[in-house]
Amino acid sequence: MKLSQFKFKLPEEQIALYPPHKIFENEDGTVERVYQRDRCKLMVVHRKSEKIDLFQKDANGNDTDEGLTFRNVVDYFQEGDTFLFNDTAVFPARLFGTKEKTDAKIEVFLLRELNKELRLWDVLVEPARKIRIGNKLFFDGDGPMVAEVIDNTTSRGRTLRFLYDCPHDEFKRELFALGSAPVPRYIIDRREPEDDDTVNFQTVFARHEGAVTAPSTGLHFSREMMKIMEIRGFQNAFLTLHCSLGAFDTIEVEDLTKHKMNSEQMIVDKECCNVVNQAKRAGNKVCVVGVSTARAAESAVGTDGMLKEYDGWTNKFIFPPYEFGLADALMANFYHPESTMMMLTAAFGGYDLIIEAYNKALENDFMFGCYGDCMLILDD
Repeated sequence: MKLSQFKFKLPEEQIALYPPHKIFENEDGTVERVYQRDRCKLMVVHRKSEKIDLFQKDANGNDTDEGLTFRNVVDYFQEGDTFLFNDTAVFPARLFGTKEKTDAKIEVFLLRELNKELRLWDVLVEPARKIRIGNKLFFDGDGPMVAEVIDNTTSRGRTLRFLYDCPHDEFKRELFALGSAPVPRYIIDRREPEDDDTVNFQTVFARHEGAVTAPSTGLHFSREMMKIMEIRGFQNAFLTLHCSLGAFDTIEVEDLTKHKMNSEQMIVDKECCNVVNQAKRAGNKVCVVGVSTARAAESAVGTDGMLKEYDGWTNKFIFPPYEFGLADALMANFYHPESTMMMLTAAFGGYDLIIEAYNKALENDFMFGCYGDCMLILDD
């Protein structure tokens, strides 16, 4: 496949800057948003029959005028079906500091901790041209958090040593208290980060800290939705893939076979395997929630179609044509043009059908991005 086959024009107004919400105006004129993460639009794609559902059905199976919402997902599954989630937790990776002497404002995006004892972190800085080895950055005004640049790793990448003498747990607490939710650049370029993003940009089942961007399809699941699924008799399984910024990297080659993904740490434990494999053996559906979960699952599935324990890294890049080994269904958001996430979606649903689905999404005002609407792809 070629990169240009995933190019389309995404209108500015269809990039979701917030999760689904209702707006209320208070008596004092201030505006308040009430978020409803499980009330986004839903599109259901049937990859064998090549049908695309946008509307709810009546008792006779005919379309009504009422559009599908995310809560309708449960209507497409039966007791015993299993949902596979990514339970990684994002940390507040975006910080703002000032450069010594000049007081220039510098954005520091934490990627990963390199050494606990030495307080070394791999970071991205913006504007990078102003930051050189030996520079010191001050956070929280004249507070105690100071970092020194000790290495250049890429054009925007730096290694920082935080000069903060205290127990490691206290250091991490103080560092993260200075940060904000790492919502994607395409949102930050259009609005300021807000306190609500700390909750909105985290799944309700997040358990293992390590991601610098959220597994976005999982953001649609509310606690109420999870309870409804439990009552319906669905099973949940959780693996961990710490999402990096690699999925947002610009693909610079036309031939997709030449693109290399960044490696991401992942863990599939015994409990996860037991739940998923029991569903497979019983003939129940396994629905993989999100493209990060799909990449992890495909990195750990065996030739027998069963999930295997895994503790390591993956740089698996999935694009059409590709034969999936585990999933019977896939849930995904609507992604930006020429993105690796869109490519994986097309690999599961079939290129032509997913392009048709994207065209329908554009025509019907679906919202794109991590806070946007959702697609469910079924193998029927």
